[in-house]
Amino acid sequence: MKKKITIAIDAMGGDNSPNKTIEGLSLFLKEKTKNDDFFINLYGDKDKINLELDKFSLSKEFLKIIHSSSVVSDDETPLTAVKNSKNTSMWNCIKSQIDGDADISLSAGNTGVLLVISRMILKMMSQLSKPALAGLWPNKNGMNVVLDLGANIECTEDNLVDFAELGSALYKSLYPNDKPLVSLLNVGSEEIKGTEILKKAYKKLNTLSNDNNFIFKGYLEGNKIMEGSSNVIVTDGFTGNIALKTAEGTAKFITDNLKKSLTENILTKISLIFSYFALKKFKDRLDPRKYNGAIFLGLNGPVVKSHGGTDAIGFYHSIDLCYKIVKGNLLDQIKNNLNHLNHDK
Repeated sequence: MKKKITIAIDAMGGDNSPNKTIEGLSLFLKEKTKNDDFFINLYGDKDKINLELDKFSLSKEFLKIIHSSSVVSDDETPLTAVKNSKNTSMWNCIKSQIDGDADISLSAGNTGVLLVISRMILKMMSQLSKPALAGLWPNKNGMNVVLDLGANIECTEDNLVDFAELGSALYKSLYPNDKPLVSLLNVGSEEIKGTEILKKAYKKLNTLSNDNNFIFKGYLEGNKIMEGSSNVIVTDGFTGNIALKTAEGTAKFITDNLKKSLTENILTKISLIFSYFALKKFKDRLDPRKYNGAIFLGLNGPVVKSHGGTDAIGFYHSIDLCYKIVKGNLLDQIKNNLNHLNHDK
């Protein structure tokens, strides 16, 4: 009998939990129960979780509750996480991978603490010196993987090359029928532009480019991220985080102002009736909840970070991302890529 995909969920992390996490789980179960190829371990306050499960009339056929009496605070600093986070719902959720009880971990809790304890418990893959935080980002042709989004403020050229291999592995696990097309985020597309680190990374990625690994497309400017000419965008965590927050803010600005413009008088309200479906499709495309879930790569086990302020729909998409990552054999993809990298260095 084929082993089921097992997802460990910190049910207490983030705003309005466990209500949000259990409601998101209910949406996932409604969508995926027919597959019968997964199991969910919920970590947190047993009484509170059971109350929410009853509220949404969820069967326990596909899930198990592991009681954790304490929760990581949003005010917790990574420095104190080592002392205060043991036996919390987050800690036990991550540790479940080491214990062999889960294939992947998901939390909407404190990002800094999650990164610290994930690295502490799961350890770095031996071939890598730094992990990376990757996210999904829509483009004209489908989806981008963008990394790093904030785990590393400063990076060497070797780190950027490692991120390209990690991002390509993630892309292949999520979209097995498509070829990873890698680009380095830069201030221009010409080879002479950018820092010395970028120029060195460019040369190394050019050497590694082939049909069995990824195709390197060179430099990419920020205004071209969504064009779809590349689907794995590599940068340092400082630049990546600013780019991500800028894109999120821009999307919100556009949708908010569009809504305001279309409801300010009777004529625009009438026009809204005729263009409703087109506008709904446009709004859905920019909905950040559909891309909720940053993936911590480079550890001996995958960890997904859901946005703490997302709602049940956003959390559902994070659970679905976990399911796809394991189904796509992410860790095997990463190991294959790193073997290729070590061979060609």
